[in-house]
Amino acid sequence: MVLDLIDNPEVLKSLSLQELETLAEEIHKVLIHKMSMNGGHLGPNLGIVEATIALHYVFNSPTDKFIFDVSHQSYTHKILTGRKEAYLDPEHFDDVTGYSEPKESIHDFFTMGHTSTSISMACGMAKARDLTGKSENIIAIIGDGSLSGGEAYEGLGCAAKLNSNFIIILNDNEMSISNTNGGLYTHLKELRDSKGTSENNMFKALGYEYKYLEDGHDIKSLIDIFQSIKNIDHPVVVHIHTQKGKGYKFAETDKEVWHWHPPFHIETGENIRQMTRENYDDLVADYLLKKMKSDPSVIAIAAAVPLTIGFNKERRELAGKQFIDVDICEQHLISMAAGIAKNGGKPVVATFSTFFQRAYDQISQDICINKCPVTILIRNGSIWAGNDVTHLGWFDIALLSNIPNLVFLSPTNCEEYFAMLDWSIEQSDYPVAIRIPRNGVHHISDPVDTDYSVINKSLMTQKGERIAVIAVGDFYQMGEKLVNSIKSTLGITASLINPRYVSGLDQDLLKSLQQNHEIVITLEDGILDGGYGQKVASFFGDSNIKVLNYGLKKEFLDGYNPTEVLREYGITDDNIINDIRRIMDYTH
Repeated sequence: MVLDLIDNPEVLKSLSLQELETLAEEIHKVLIHKMSMNGGHLGPNLGIVEATIALHYVFNSPTDKFIFDVSHQSYTHKILTGRKEAYLDPEHFDDVTGYSEPKESIHDFFTMGHTSTSISMACGMAKARDLTGKSENIIAIIGDGSLSGGEAYEGLGCAAKLNSNFIIILNDNEMSISNTNGGLYTHLKELRDSKGTSENNMFKALGYEYKYLEDGHDIKSLIDIFQSIKNIDHPVVVHIHTQKGKGYKFAETDKEVWHWHPPFHIETGENIRQMTRENYDDLVADYLLKKMKSDPSVIAIAAAVPLTIGFNKERRELAGKQFIDVDICEQHLISMAAGIAKNGGKPVVATFSTFFQRAYDQISQDICINKCPVTILIRNGSIWAGNDVTHLGWFDIALLSNIPNLVFLSPTNCEEYFAMLDWSIEQSDYPVAIRIPRNGVHHISDPVDTDYSVINKSLMTQKGERIAVIAVGDFYQMGEKLVNSIKSTLGITASLINPRYVSGLDQDLLKSLQQNHEIVITLEDGILDGGYGQKVASFFGDSNIKVLNYGLKKEFLDGYNPTEVLREYGITDDNIINDIRRIMDYTH
């Protein structure tokens, strides 16, 4: 294998064109093999193998600096920069992350996982280079819809005025995560159709030199065009046309599904672990389609990840104009939803918890100050969700629950979730955020409330004494287990409370606990600092009630095991009961 020769990118420069092409074929196979066992961003990485080889052949990393947008297309870069064992040997698969990571290599400069930031970061690096009298090439590599994000536009505008070396590689595979939407992609199609010769060229209009390469997988042509811009003294955009998922027929055919994919059988493309259980993706999508059919004012809006709520291609077609994918534009997603709500529509917006961080100002300003009745569905706000450091979802309660006017609901089971969702869509008084449960689909047979307009009204599901357990959302089932353990080990029938609302407290219920309770325990699937439990602790601050808060620490974790983290944080029955004993011994 040619790959056996590659210990660092300098080795590439001694290879022949034929060897480089063989290397590309080998890397395609390596990527498919590892992703089939480990899962990952297969489509984006297969589409940029040849371009990455050519970049390292021409430029001199890490002196010349590559900044991969999102960095979920950096696997070939990692293979070429001393980390190939993490792609060849299953025992080392977890040695590297799925994103750029400076802790792994001097060839990476940022820990990245969110989109549309590369041009701005590279612009800053170029400015620092110019200020310090250095002369290296600064290269931002952007694609997979990242150009649609607002910060990418901001970066384009500023970087065009640097008047020094600045290189943007636009990897145009005609896709975002899902299909592309909006005028930007119409423009890129015009540039592709004209082979880059159209006079209508936004990059030229901004002040960039512009170059186009039709076959972004032709290593010889890639090398030639990269050599032509190496050490350039002004900003340039190199627009290369590539195929997402290249080299694996299933990924070429269904680019959306194969953007990120769980482990699969290479021969058939079938998932190794078939999903046979109920899941909220399908449940939410089917509910919303039924709702849309009976009410034309209901509209679902996603930001490049429609599968967040199960809207695959077929369901998007069924929804028609009542579904919008705004591309990777979370800020626009929220402000547009505010406008829809203000003018009589019933918008339901959805994305991952980590991505709502990108639209905090719009949620606060455009929705909450204006009291626009928008329904916000939060996916993966849980320790049991994505465990990449850039995609942690457990900051959302502290992030959003302290915004005035926002009603933040955290359901504990399937029936409660859909009752909350239906109420939110139909009411017109509040902006509402709802966490989609992430610890499985739990059903109950008891009836649930359908009206949540009495804000901050908690639900006591078991009435006891001495100890009260307030278990939020996904941790409610842990609360049920805990009260059973308290009964069996301490002989105490504890109260169990489902708070339902995490944006405020049921003060009447909390006051009532002071009559016959000594200890209040809070369990929440979120960070403690600024979270729900701290609100409870503050409420009881001047009372005789002792409050124990259990939740997650304010820290960044990467590639964690949820069970190990819960144990480390003391969120186990044994540890909590030991804490109860300690307090009881002290107070008695």
